[in-house]
Amino acid sequence: MTSGIVQDNWALPNAYDYFMGRWSHLIAREFVEWLEPESGLRWFEMGCGTGALTSAILEHADPLSVLACEPSETLLKLARERISDQRVTFSVGSAADFPRPASKQDMFVSGLVLNFIPEPKIALESIAQFLEPGGIVGAYVWDYAGGMEFLRAFWDVASIIDPAAAELDEGKRFPLCAPDPLKLLFQSAGLKNVETAPLEIVTRFKNFADYWEPFLGGTGPAPSYVASLDKTSQAQLAETLRDRLSPDEGAGFDLAARAWAVRGVA
Repeated sequence: MTSGIVQDNWALPNAYDYFMGRWSHLIAREFVEWLEPESGLRWFEMGCGTGALTSAILEHADPLSVLACEPSETLLKLARERISDQRVTFSVGSAADFPRPASKQDMFVSGLVLNFIPEPKIALESIAQFLEPGGIVGAYVWDYAGGMEFLRAFWDVASIIDPAAAELDEGKRFPLCAPDPLKLLFQSAGLKNVETAPLEIVTRFKNFADYWEPFLGGTGPAPSYVASLDKTSQAQLAETLRDRLSPDEGAGFDLAARAWAVRGVA
């Protein structure tokens, strides 16, 4: 069914936002509230994407400053267009090659990207050097294996129709996205007082089209897989998902979405 090796595509920021951005903004607020940060802190954000967590920090944490880095210039361009705040400095940078802050930071955070970093332990160790003693390192990732229901339904159905899709399933690809592996990662990077917590939201879909059409944008693991299919296979996948999630095509439905948050002290 697939057209060969499927690689995650992140080139279309608006398509990414249509697919995941509406949920990213909701979960980012939950994360900032869980951190319970003091006002006036200096924040360093890695993998800001189109700005979901950046916006939540500005709106709910009253920061002194935010240095927001993102390796994709196309995603960063959209973040710059959407967020006009003098407290924010946007910069191209990755976990392996990021701009060095001019002064020590109080908070380092990363939203929904830790599992995409090739060597997260090394990244955490490197970035922790730029935090004040007692500074907080925090991150959150989707619970792909069980708590992200709209993706869980997609990969379960895709793997039945196309066994090769099982290897692309984010629940299988990203074993880091669970509380015990996250806690172990932070502890192995030398962070203290490490704790984890579930963050939960509801993803509401007006009808099946509201669920399915974002998968056609070609940006992100699941949409990249859909883009690799021929039209007949896409239609078969959509029809099977419709039968499972919304037999009455015009009816809305809710699915649970959970992320795992983790934090530690530098």
